[in-house]
Amino acid sequence: MTFKPSTLLSALLIATVTAFAIPLANTSTSAYATTSEDGVVKVKSAYGFDETITRIEADIAKKGIKFFLAVDQTQLGASAGIKLNPSTLLIFGNPPLGIQFLTSNPDSGLDWPVRLLVRQDADGRVWAVYTDFGWIAKRHGITDREAQFRMASDVIASITSSVASKQ
Repeated sequence: MTFKPSTLLSALLIATVTAFAIPLANTSTSAYATTSEDGVVKVKSAYGFDETITRIEADIAKKGIKFFLAVDQTQLGASAGIKLNPSTLLIFGNPPLGIQFLTSNPDSGLDWPVRLLVRQDADGRVWAVYTDFGWIAKRHGITDREAQFRMASDVIASITSSVASKQ
């Protein structure tokens, strides 16, 4: 029997996630991440801006996750005559997983596919920023996809840990 890498990854992730009893309100984040009250998770990168994007895109590809789009917000600002520190929005996801959220609440399509912002602050620090999946579940009143939200949380934490600064 032959499995597609994405199918095998999904099966392994489901098995892994269901083995853990992590409450949805405490979704996984990297040990190097901070989560704000409004569900924004920030992970400081150990790398420069371009290298952070390259490493994140490589990790997404390695995991067999579909990459949809990179939006260069700095370039958009420049074309409007507005200076912006380096900022790129990465959009990616696993449709068999993400669509399950939409079947629970179609309005959750506002938050799917996954969006991960890579930005550089005024001090030159680079950040990977995303919305906490537990917060997304609460926002959309989704209570019947706990294992799927845990899986999504574990995957995004793994992706951002590939660039996380240890300090």
